[in-house]
Amino acid sequence: MDKIYQNPLHLKEEKSIEYLRAIFKFHFNNTPYWKKLNPIDMDDIFQGNLKKTFENIFNSGIAVKEEYLRNNWLKFVPTGYRGKIRFYQSSGTTRERAIIHWDREYSNILLKYLRQAFNEIYGLDEIYNDDHQMRALAHGPYGWYQDEVSELVWSYGGILYFIGMETDGLKKVYREQGLDAALKLLQPLIKYTARVMEKDRINTVRSASPLMTLFEQYSDRIETAIISGVGVSHNFFADLHKKFPSTTLIPLYGYYAFGDIVGIERKDSIVYYPNYPFTIMFPLKLVDGQYRIVKYNKRGQLGLIIARPELLIIKVEDETVIRVPPNRPFGWDGFGDPERDMR
Repeated sequence: MDKIYQNPLHLKEEKSIEYLRAIFKFHFNNTPYWKKLNPIDMDDIFQGNLKKTFENIFNSGIAVKEEYLRNNWLKFVPTGYRGKIRFYQSSGTTRERAIIHWDREYSNILLKYLRQAFNEIYGLDEIYNDDHQMRALAHGPYGWYQDEVSELVWSYGGILYFIGMETDGLKKVYREQGLDAALKLLQPLIKYTARVMEKDRINTVRSASPLMTLFEQYSDRIETAIISGVGVSHNFFADLHKKFPSTTLIPLYGYYAFGDIVGIERKDSIVYYPNYPFTIMFPLKLVDGQYRIVKYNKRGQLGLIIARPELLIIKVEDETVIRVPPNRPFGWDGFGDPERDMR
C-alpha cells in the first residue's frame, strides 16, 4: 500500500482507479464473501473516470447489507491472509457493536494521512516541536480509536493520557434524555479528566463534541482540540470558537472500519475528505433504478467503498451527506453535513 502513498493528499485519479481494480481482483479471487458472488466483469465496471466507476460498482448489485456484515465479518477476511490483522469493534453508541479487521499497515497509512492533513491545513507541526511538547488528553472507546490517537500524539513527540469510556447506547441517551443524562453515565471519565487537568498542563484534547464542556475552564491553555461525534456542526463550531478563542479546532468523522477522516470548516458547513484510495465516498441517489452521484451541493445517501488488501466493503450507509468539490490540499471530492436516521 505504501508504494502508492508517498503523497497522501495529492493522489492522481488514475492511480486510484488502478489501485481499486487490483484490490477488487484480489478479493474476488481470495475472500469468501466476494468469491461466492456471481462472476463480475471487471472491464464492465472499471471504465471511465472514478465517478463513473463508482456508479458502476454500486449498480452491479454487489453492495453488502449492514446487518449481513455485522453477523458475518469472518467472511470478509481473505483466505490465508498473512498480514498483521487485529479485529476491532465499533463504539456501539448507536446500536449493537460490530466487528471488523484492520491490517497493521493500514494503521500506518492512516497516520500518514492524518499527519499530513493536520500539518498542511492546521499547522500542527509548527505548534509542537522539540521546544514545545504536545501534552494530550483523549476520551474515547478502546480499540482502533485508542491506537490511532496514541500513534498520532507520539508522532508529534507528545505524551498522552487516554481516558477510556463505555459507549454502548450513549448516543441514544444523549439524544433522548439530554447532556446531563449522558454525563451521569460518564462519571468516572469526568472524575479522571478533572484530576489530570488540575495536575498537568494539558495543551491538546481529543474528545466528542458533548464533552468539550469539561475543558471550558481551561480554554486559555488548550492549543488544539480535535473533535468528532454527534453534535459536530457548523453552529456547534461557531459557538465553540467563542468558548475557545485561541484554540485550533479540528473536526473529524470517525467510522470503525476506516478510522478518522479530516474535516475543514467552511463558511456555512463542515466538510470532510476521506483518505483516497483506501476509502472512497460519494453521495448517491436512485434515478430510474440506477445509482447516480448527486451534483455538487446536493444531498444524497452516502455510498462507501473501503478497499484494502485485508478488507473490501461496498455499502450504502443510513446517512445522507452533501457532495462538495475538492478543497486544498485535497485533490478529490468530499462531503458535508452528515445526517443519520436514528430511528
